[in-house]
Amino acid sequence: MHSDTTATEESATARGAVAIIANRRGELLMHLRDDLPNIACPAHWSLLGGGTDDGETSAEAILRELDEEAGLAVDHVEELFDIRDVRGSGQLITFFAATWDGDEATLPLAEGVKLQFFAPEHLCILTIPPFIRDGIHRYLAARPT
Repeated sequence: MHSDTTATEESATARGAVAIIANRRGELLMHLRDDLPNIACPAHWSLLGGGTDDGETSAEAILRELDEEAGLAVDHVEELFDIRDVRGSGQLITFFAATWDGDEATLPLAEGVKLQFFAPEHLCILTIPPFIRDGIHRYLAARPT
């Protein structure tokens, strides 16, 4: 019983951060995750991001993760909202938005299989974790057209 309590407490306090990166055409940068059994959501398209380190804010974490995973530096990230990954890790994930107009094929990808920009109307064909899909839909609904 103690282990159930500990897992719940860890899930309640565990945090992560992801970034919705859009280019000037309105396409979103998606990250194809490795197909490894020991990672969350293997072989899914997701957003760049990851967990926060001890003492790190979500904003610090997303800048670090963008650099670590893809060598990507953006001028500004805007904090959007939090979504809990209720079907997966239980983490509270902070979503950020940023813009970047580079060529994703030139990024030095350190994790995962591929980075690719997709038009929003093509995201429906991708296998995306539910909480990520929810966050993208929320972002797109609030975005000026």
